[in-house]
Amino acid sequence: MTAYLQNIHPVLPVKDVNSAIEYYCANLGFKLTFVDNPETPAYAGLLRDGVTLHLQWHHKDEWQTGVDRPLLRIYTDEVDVLYDEFSSKNVFHKETQLRDTEWGTREFGIYDPFSNGLIFYRDL
Repeated sequence: MTAYLQNIHPVLPVKDVNSAIEYYCANLGFKLTFVDNPETPAYAGLLRDGVTLHLQWHHKDEWQTGVDRPLLRIYTDEVDVLYDEFSSKNVFHKETQLRDTEWGTREFGIYDPFSNGLIFYRDL
């Protein structure tokens, strides 16, 4: 018998859970699904369509010693629509572009305010 992997729920390290929730909900269309403590959250869950992200607070001293930054690739059939949606949210870096890649995808990438990388793509 072989195990079938069905989902991944990445946990992104953040300096401020409340500001991360605000960023993901206001700019990227996620919805808050849970928070460990509504007044001073240290852990929260977000959902958009079939993608779940968890946000986890890390103390400022951990960032100085090198909290590793993840880079997530998120598949969507509607990458052009998503690019258009995000273009009005002031989330793009000056060099962000929607492009067809040599490896057979159409994609664009952004960084959240905590330097977590998100690449949204579809196959060509």
